[in-house]
Amino acid sequence: MPRYEYRCRSCGDTFELSRPMAESSAPATCPAGHGDTVKLLSTVAVGGRGGASAAPAPSGGGGGGCCGGGCCG
Repeated sequence: MPRYEYRCRSCGDTFELSRPMAESSAPATCPAGHGDTVKLLSTVAVGGRGGASAAPAPSGGGGGGCCGGGCCG
């Protein structure tokens, strides 16, 4: 289940809630009981290196690149 981050406008507390995507924009109450909250935009870091099962990037001419052939490099 996705986690969403919220900030309370009354006390400034930032908190997370796990809830279904269908309820992501539903009102949330902060842990202190305030109802004036706003959902924050989260940044997701995706990166790293592929594991052994990742296909290697194609190298050299034929089938790809800007012109679909070996003319670019």
